[in-house]
Amino acid sequence: MRHFGHIAPEVRERLFHRQPCEFTTDSPARLLSAALGATLYSPATRPRLADDIVKQAARGVVSMVLCLEDSIGDEDVAHGEDNLVRQFADLAALPDADRPLLFIRVRTPRQIPDLVRRLGPAVRLLSGFVLPKFTEERGIPFLEALALAEADCGRRLFAMPVLESPELLYRESRVETLEGIFRAVDKYRDRVLALRLGVTDFCSSYGLRRAPDMTAYDVQIVASVIADVVNMLARADGTGFTVTGPVWEYFRVSERMFKPMLRTSPFLEGQAVELRERLIEHAMDGLLREISLDQANGLLGKTCIHPSHVLPVHALSVVSHEEYSDAQDILKPERGGGGVLRSAYTNKMNEVKPHRAWAERTLLRAEAFGVADEGVSFVELLAAGIPGR
Repeated sequence: MRHFGHIAPEVRERLFHRQPCEFTTDSPARLLSAALGATLYSPATRPRLADDIVKQAARGVVSMVLCLEDSIGDEDVAHGEDNLVRQFADLAALPDADRPLLFIRVRTPRQIPDLVRRLGPAVRLLSGFVLPKFTEERGIPFLEALALAEADCGRRLFAMPVLESPELLYRESRVETLEGIFRAVDKYRDRVLALRLGVTDFCSSYGLRRAPDMTAYDVQIVASVIADVVNMLARADGTGFTVTGPVWEYFRVSERMFKPMLRTSPFLEGQAVELRERLIEHAMDGLLREISLDQANGLLGKTCIHPSHVLPVHALSVVSHEEYSDAQDILKPERGGGGVLRSAYTNKMNEVKPHRAWAERTLLRAEAFGVADEGVSFVELLAAGIPGR
């Protein structure tokens, strides 16, 4: 699979200076963690889940979480487990095709080895598990169960812990909780693909809910947690992990709305502003701003609960030609001694040593999402990704 793999090769050739790379479930963890992109959540109880997965893969989704936790009622857990086993078997029986990285969000550690056993040969389609309300105390049993299940089925399985517990939110226990989380994930570093932020649970602890014109960073109690998580768990010194952006709850905008707007806006010079204004009118600006703020604050990828969020996340994850040019200049072997140089775009200073970690991170994102050609904008990438365009 690859990002933007659902669009025609000749369109990719026109849009990208460097195309997104191909990857599989067996690719290096470092690449997979960067390539997660918009991770689409779906309740495990959906009756046509296998068909949904195939459909979303054809629309550009590369990672999905099939949820047995908060998205379904307590009384539906057994049904959800049974449905997952059936749907994985149906999916495994289909002709080989690109499929998203598939993760199951469980409630208890015991579900991990039980589901791996019940999936049988179809476990080859499973990339790992999402671990809820993760702390050191609650998380270690999940990680131990994952290690046992991995040994039993003979294939690599990843963990994606969700950071959403009240202990992490409350100021008096936050640092101790983060230290414990680090100890747990560091011990199982090879199995931890990414850390996910559960911002809805954070807001719940204070009876808050952000409006569609506000980002998670406008809610100060949430912004402070994100800052501390990045500070302690996402450092660029080799000890950090990929941390993904929080969920965007609103989905009034859909592809059905995008299409007529795009038909009236053919992306000739000057018309990108028109589409931007229409997106703002339809409450999409909050999502676009939050994606940009996620990236500015060191987060990569995003939890999504609606397919209409996927394309904006992926389009804004593509590395611009200017970013790529700067990153390459900074990382040239002859720059090893440091120094300052003028950007090839002649609009900024590139300081080799302070900007090295940024450049390395940018080139990893470029490998996963590609590099836009000169003059190609987010709007054109968004337009190209919509099915039927």
